Amino acid sequence: MNLGLAIFLIIIALLVGAVAGFYGARAYMKKYFKENPPISEDMIVAMMSQMGQKPSNKKVHQVMNMMKHQQK
Repeated sequence: MNLGLAIFLIIIALLVGAVAGFYGARAYMKKYFKENPPISEDMIVAMMSQMGQKPSNKKVHQVMNMMKHQQK
């Protein structure tokens, strides 16, 4: 009986650890991407210039806001 209980507790502990690890990693990544967005305003300006558009501040801010709303 003790062996069965030990195996059961080990399996439960592994499952709880996996779930906690998943949510912990998810929260960490959300925080990381909020603080360090994958694209910056300089990158947007460079992309717009390459596409032949004149990057005004208004356009750059519009694109940044669109990207922020998509991340939610």
